[in-house]
Formats: sequence, C-alpha cells, structure tokens
Amino acid sequence: MSTLHERPNTALLIVDVQNDVVAHAHHRTEVLENINLLIDKARAHGAPVVWVQHHSDELVEDSTGWQYVPELQRDPAEALVHKQYGDSFEATTLEQELTQRGVGRLIVVGAQTDACIRSTLHGAFTRGYDTLLVSDAHTTDDYSEFGLPPADKVIAHTNMYWGFQAAPGRTAGVVSTADVNFQSDRSEASG
Repeated sequence: MSTLHERPNTALLIVDVQNDVVAHAHHRTEVLENINLLIDKARAHGAPVVWVQHHSDELVEDSTGWQYVPELQRDPAEALVHKQYGDSFEATTLEQELTQRGVGRLIVVGAQTDACIRSTLHGAFTRGYDTLLVSDAHTTDDYSEFGLPPADKVIAHTNMYWGFQAAPGRTAGVVSTADVNFQSDRSEASG
C-alpha cells in the first residue's frame, strides 16, 4: 500500500508516446498495441488515464514530432500533463492531477525506458506512490552505435531492477500487460 493512504485509486500513466520519441523505438508496434489494451482496460474499470507529453529544444511544442502517436487516442476528459524534464513530476501539474483523482498507485508505460520512464518511476516512488512498470509496454531507441547496450537489453535490465525496488510503506513491481489489475487487489506486483 502506498504511503498516500487517503488516495486508494490506481491510474495508468502514459509517458511521452510522441511521434519523434517512438519513431524508431524497439518493438514499437507491439508496445503501442499493449498500451492500447491497457487504456481500454483502465477505462473499462473507471481508472484514471493520465497522459504526459514532453517538450524540449529538439521536441518543439505543437510540432508534428511533439504530437502523441495517432495509434493512441486520448479522451479529452483525461488529464494531459506537459513536461520538460525526465521526471514527469518535476515542474508539472502531475501531482495535482493525481491528488484530484485520489491516486496513490501508478501503472507506468511509455518511452523512453532509459530516460523518462526511469526518471518517472523513481520520482513517483520517492513521492510515496506504489509504482508498477508494465514490462511489455515501455520502449526505447537502440543507442548501441554509441557504445550503449542495445534497446532490448536496456528494457530487460529496467524490468529486472524495478522488480527489486523497496522502501517503507510502498511497493514497486513489474507486470506484463496481460496481468495488469486496476482494481484494489494489488497482488500482481513482483517486487
């Protein structure tokens, strides 16, 4: 249970699934299909869906590259949070949006695994949220030409280490799309 005791709800947090961010992402099609399944599941259970959209000098607001991918459709009633740092909480309205919706548990999906996903996971966890990463619904580009691990290894490593996070009064875990549960029973987390 999160340290935010008065906030029993679970939200789906969709991070930066924008045209330029996922243009060359690892397993792009499969990840987007899984995110769509999770959006449908969250909506069916009445769980909040919160969208995060990044902007920077390279990802200019209102440009085509900045737009969310056309495969994902946001309901206008769902929260949209604009950010300019890796952590979706940093200098944004995310905390207020989650507070208004009574959210103490986040199910995190999106891009990029090694940047904004990791930053947001840690940002949520340190702020007291139970934080669940969906193993097959986040992605990144392959930067191995720069001496970094290939995308599949970055994703696998993030899935592995997030399953072992621990802190007083809150949980972290990793679960597949098929096993996500938006109801109050939180037993699917593996960590």
